[in-house]
Amino acid sequence: MSHRDILAIGTSAGGFGALRYLAREFPPNFPASVLVVIHLSSHFQSSLDTILSQSGPLPASFATDGARIEPGRIYIGPPDSHLLVTDQDRLQLGRGPRENNCRPAIDPLFRSLAQCCGARSVGAVLTGTLGDGASGLQTLKQCGGITVVQEPSDADFPAMPVAALIKSKPTHIASLAGMPALFQNLVNQPVTSSVNVPPEVRYEVNVARGEPGSMSEMDRIGERSLFACPGVMWEIKDGDLIRYRCHVGHAYAAELMSLALDENLTRALASGLRALDERIALARRLYKQAHEAGRHLVAESW
Repeated sequence: MSHRDILAIGTSAGGFGALRYLAREFPPNFPASVLVVIHLSSHFQSSLDTILSQSGPLPASFATDGARIEPGRIYIGPPDSHLLVTDQDRLQLGRGPRENNCRPAIDPLFRSLAQCCGARSVGAVLTGTLGDGASGLQTLKQCGGITVVQEPSDADFPAMPVAALIKSKPTHIASLAGMPALFQNLVNQPVTSSVNVPPEVRYEVNVARGEPGSMSEMDRIGERSLFACPGVMWEIKDGDLIRYRCHVGHAYAAELMSLALDENLTRALASGLRALDERIALARRLYKQAHEAGRHLVAESW
């Protein structure tokens, strides 16, 4: 009988310190692969792999496409790629659209694990802002995985744990200090059952890989929304959880949808202002040309 041999951790703000602590506490013979997604900027080179490798006994590296996952190693989602796992226990770097304004995002990792090996997986959401990870954690739990959320009062940034706690109803809630022992216990538990994966999970994982979206598929898993991104968006209800996805593949938790609309408004205002500036510059140029040519009535019109 196999044991739970995959531990997936998602975090954001405050996550560097939390990950360093966990890396230091992992035993050398940790019997599971550790997959990490932290929201990283694509504009700066990260040395998180070196930091985690130096913090504890497990070697850490940024994930490479096609590599087979091995126990006792830490794999980090690289900037600007979704970290996914295939049915053959291999890593895959997805170039699908951003989710919750992030790539890598936490939700795609959890969904890919739900699809390939849900009952073998443990998923954890740590410190961070907003709500990335809540939807994927709920999906992982529905597909047989064990789910863990950091106690919000223990997190440097509690918003992400609060969202996961409310929306995904995790199996365990733990402080950061209590997680090493909890993880060790959970990954040693036997896998006793498998759960059928809903087809919408496979669709969303494929979108994260970079496959084109489908309006007909979105009609099947959600209801069309009044919001735009800039095209049609669908509202998806996962129990008490409401989220939004467009057919291109962009996805937002409900609270992040507000930020996305703010960004759309900002872009629209900036575009309008730029158009007015260009109109003024053109009018001044035409005025000058007409005035220099002695066409004073035309110049006055400009």
